[in-house]
Amino acid sequence: MTRFIALIYGLASYAIFFITILYAIGFVDGMMVPKDINAGTQVPWLEAVLVNLALMSLFAIQHSVMARKSFKQWWTQYVPASVERSTYVLFASLSLLLLFWQWRPMPAIVWQIDNPQLAMAMTGLSLFGWVLVFTSTFLINHFELFGVQQVVQNLSDQKPSAPVFRTPLYYKFVRHPIYLGFIIAFWATPLMTVGHLLFAAVTTAYIFVGIFLEERDLVELFGDDYRRYRDRVSMILPWRKSERPPTQRHANPFGLTGER
Repeated sequence: MTRFIALIYGLASYAIFFITILYAIGFVDGMMVPKDINAGTQVPWLEAVLVNLALMSLFAIQHSVMARKSFKQWWTQYVPASVERSTYVLFASLSLLLLFWQWRPMPAIVWQIDNPQLAMAMTGLSLFGWVLVFTSTFLINHFELFGVQQVVQNLSDQKPSAPVFRTPLYYKFVRHPIYLGFIIAFWATPLMTVGHLLFAAVTTAYIFVGIFLEERDLVELFGDDYRRYRDRVSMILPWRKSERPPTQRHANPFGLTGER
């Protein structure tokens, strides 16, 4: 693969990701998309549960397996290292687009907020969760996270920078602000249907599995630096104060939803 083609491929993968994440906001919050989490043809509840679980499992398996170091070592025998991250991002985006397309609605209501002000506030909280996701990626390195930096460096024949460790802003108070943002975005809704509840519950469970796998990799990569960080900073909820200033070494170990 030539460097210019790698650049085009990386930029195209990023564009697909960006469209996908914008659609995800509309899909979860039920706004400005042709098919949201509560829309579509209704099917028997067992079929809906099985199809929806299969779609979420496909994303979870792809997202976690391709993030593992052992898979990357095997995968880069066939895919150039410069586009490995872009390929990961592309596959994750395609699996999400498949989920949006094939999702089976389960519209039975679990809770509904009828007060317009409270409903608007709940929607605003969900949007805040998405803002937290995006700003957290920029606090580390957004374009490296989604493969753009790698193809740009490859075009100019620059060596990838070595991973280093830092904890800017949100990361001083919570180890996984990206995941926290997703949890807020998925659960804060004025209309919780059975389908939305299934989506929120399964993705939240997957987030905690992802944290376990990710932190195992981070300890292997950064050793005592990450262990000390883990000891003083809360995983998801910022309930515990840091006892001392975090290390100034820099890292970008996170992946598409925090996993890498």
